Amino acid sequence: MNPVPSSAEAFRPVPRTGVIYVMTEAERLGFRMHADDWCNLGQGQPDTGLLEGAPERIESVTVGAFDQDYAPIAGLYELREAIADVYNRLLRRGMPSQYTAENVCISGGGRVSLMRCCAAINQINLGHFLPDYTAYEELLDIFRRFTPIPILLDPERGYRFTTEQLRREILGRGLGAILMSNPCNPTGKLVAGEALHDWVAIARELDCSLLLDEFYSHYIWEGDEPIVSAARYVEDVDRDPIVIFDGLTKNWRYPGWRVTWTLGPKKVIEAITSAGSFLDGGASAPMQRAAVSLLEPEHVERETAALRRAFRAKRDLLIAGLRDMGVRFDCEPEGTFYAWGDLSGLPESINTGMSFFKAALQHKVITVPGTFFDVDPGQRRLGRPSRFRHHMRFSFGQDQARLELALSRLKEMVEAAR
Repeated sequence: MNPVPSSAEAFRPVPRTGVIYVMTEAERLGFRMHADDWCNLGQGQPDTGLLEGAPERIESVTVGAFDQDYAPIAGLYELREAIADVYNRLLRRGMPSQYTAENVCISGGGRVSLMRCCAAINQINLGHFLPDYTAYEELLDIFRRFTPIPILLDPERGYRFTTEQLRREILGRGLGAILMSNPCNPTGKLVAGEALHDWVAIARELDCSLLLDEFYSHYIWEGDEPIVSAARYVEDVDRDPIVIFDGLTKNWRYPGWRVTWTLGPKKVIEAITSAGSFLDGGASAPMQRAAVSLLEPEHVERETAALRRAFRAKRDLLIAGLRDMGVRFDCEPEGTFYAWGDLSGLPESINTGMSFFKAALQHKVITVPGTFFDVDPGQRRLGRPSRFRHHMRFSFGQDQARLELALSRLKEMVEAAR
């Protein structure tokens, strides 16, 4: 007789993404959220407290009678309208084509936004860059309607990717879409200004959708633009193949609210909304209603200016401290609140991302090994060592005092290893 199978055999093992893995390992050693004795340079969470010059933080939310009901799958109309208005006022003033509520779909978190999009994509070749956001790996693997195509970025060139290279990749690989974070998580590399204008123009010309994760688009450390978004360079909001993902998570520093959005042509938004009807059912109604006030242009401008002042100082502190220990940088972050460090010059016992991560845990400091950002849907690379095995992502999302403590602990660890 055949043995009765375990119920667990009906499920495939799902690997933990980079951040989930490192946080789980830290929890095994006693880490808890808001623990005073730990320094969390791993999790992509910004400091959610009050910053000098920023608007007051919302600490309570009113739940109205209609908020007890399901919210529309596409999101509350007034929030969608407010989001469209922000892009029009801050980025598209005077342009003939303007975003409307029909160009916006609300989701319950960034991963949900991306998941809806992946479920709605046609059978195409979809390009993605290496390195990039760890969660893309499972998203690009589990939805098998399209074929993920990796595009390698060169550390020796500071991860720069020209418009000529973009055109060649689209034409040569027959790409129907490209998914990328801009600025990039983890490297902090930014496509902005004339370069971003040209990327949008090439996407328009070749009819290749740009799926742009702009969750860090307010954390900009280069140039004069307070907010970097491809929405600035879209000519026709309903024809140009530009799809943008953003939300309160990073740029408004409300990650716990789980309110995010997708911005794009109406037909794309309709498809994404349909996908949401069977994937997740829609975001929280009370949190959406409370979010409307956060989208007022004056609020956005004050919050963005304050976070840029505060996080720029933390960026400089972290880079200087890590460089003093012997960590090198292929490029200093031009955006995000991450520093992408090369550990190969450190003592051999801690010169890989994983060895450094494990050693740092003993000092109650959490980091994320670079291997996790070598996005490999379906694990098809035959076990080859990652190009980023000597890299590490360090977050400067926490408050400055906690960063200073982390740097002192890591310096002690590195000196002990010499």
